[in-house]
Amino acid sequence: SLNKLDSLVGLDELKKEVRNHIDYLNFLKLRQEKGFHDSEKINLHSVFTGNPGTGKTTVVKMLGQIYKSMGLLSKGHVTEVDRAQLIGEYIGQTAPKVKKAIEEAKGGILFIDEAYSLAREADDSKDFGKEAIEVLIKEMNEVGKDTAIMVAGYPHEMEIFLKSNPGLKSRFANYFHFEDYLPEELKVIAVRHAHQKNVHLSEDAEKYLEDQLLEGFRNRDKTF
Repeated sequence: SLNKLDSLVGLDELKKEVRNHIDYLNFLKLRQEKGFHDSEKINLHSVFTGNPGTGKTTVVKMLGQIYKSMGLLSKGHVTEVDRAQLIGEYIGQTAPKVKKAIEEAKGGILFIDEAYSLAREADDSKDFGKEAIEVLIKEMNEVGKDTAIMVAGYPHEMEIFLKSNPGLKSRFANYFHFEDYLPEELKVIAVRHAHQKNVHLSEDAEKYLEDQLLEGFRNRDKTF
């Protein structure tokens, strides 16, 4: 699984962070096996920040398999949900939906993409996002060793999400940031995908692709 991670284009800083994270988990695991009683428990709950398309979901799936091979998760599967799958329309519907999602993720990872959508900046009494967050916090204390909860989204919006409830930030032990791909990295990804579909680019097509990626990168905004 780590070899698969290394084979991804770019993400050099993230790969180092993940390897350091795995080394540290192995260290904690070894201490537990040797009978040391640490105040610090193994915590897999994680926050992923970065723009869409930077590889967050791909890396989460790889982590699921890595944690399974380390004996930290029994299944290593990923259950991906968004706001619509967690929030109920009426009072009393949200908590059961959140608990059901956590139950489905048992043994693996519950991955909440665009998690910031649960925390609206404007105070809306009809919005049940706050309730979903409260249930998540409670469940994160109780899910034990066999479920990891991971959230992802834009950096600024995720800061708002983490500040929306005082108990949130302390529940997440691991923070990973995904940088935007550089134009040359995007080209490698595009050519790799083309080859997988038996499409071979002419020199003119490659040059056009390079120009478009460079222009797109220079004019990028926070949603690039």
